[in-house]
Amino acid sequence: MPSNESQIRDDSHIVRVCSAQITSVWEDPENTLTRAETFIRHAADCGANLICFPEQFATGWDPKSQKNIQPYEGSIVTTLRGFAQDYRIAVMGSFRERSSTFAKNTAVVIGNDGSILASYAKIHLFSPSHEDKMFMPGTELGIFTLDSLTCGIAICYDLRFPELFRIYAQKGVQAVFVPSAWPQSRIRHWELFITARAAENQMYILGVNTTGKTPVDQYSGASMTADPHGTIVSRANDAEQLLFSDIDPGEVKRTRSGFPVEKDRKDALYHSLLTMRR
Repeated sequence: MPSNESQIRDDSHIVRVCSAQITSVWEDPENTLTRAETFIRHAADCGANLICFPEQFATGWDPKSQKNIQPYEGSIVTTLRGFAQDYRIAVMGSFRERSSTFAKNTAVVIGNDGSILASYAKIHLFSPSHEDKMFMPGTELGIFTLDSLTCGIAICYDLRFPELFRIYAQKGVQAVFVPSAWPQSRIRHWELFITARAAENQMYILGVNTTGKTPVDQYSGASMTADPHGTIVSRANDAEQLLFSDIDPGEVKRTRSGFPVEKDRKDALYHSLLTMRR
């Protein structure tokens, strides 16, 4: 039993989120969004504050495609804004954003009133498949508040770069959503990085993956949420499904105060070691 009241979970601050493990209709946003509406309605009916879809879910992730590149005023974001407002639930969706030069791989967060809360363009583009040749990398964080929860955004390949998650932790982020198209062939790394990023930063990591076969690769789902201890608290199988996770901001605070790794960091020393001559 907890030794004092501060250790008791306060359910009034729990934030319910939903990971939508959906198979895209390849390069067909209209039909995919029609299917997505059913997921959104069900998540709202189950009390979720937010539903998050996989990377470029409306089209399917393709590192080389220049199809269906849209501005924020395009059909993908506009439709999601309508769904968010109709069903009174926040929605996170990733799309190919039109920019002045190359497209960006962007995730947008829409509030339950249809307003845009935040956006994040993928910083680490997947060079093994030449995504870096066709898309422009982002240069900014994506931070937003969901009730009592401070949230961040990363996308797929970003999971392999702990520096990004470290910065989010230093900014006070308590949960990072990671919409992804993580292939079946490297699914072991998927779980490894989600749990590692969660434990080392004492935050929730919510990996939202796609499933099914596309012209690019084979995907096996396994969307999962890891808590601030690096423990997986919810996990999907390889089928289309909704995965619900109850996120407790208080658990992040308790973990960070009870096991204060942050104060033992040596950031200045790390920098000097990096720049020191051999």
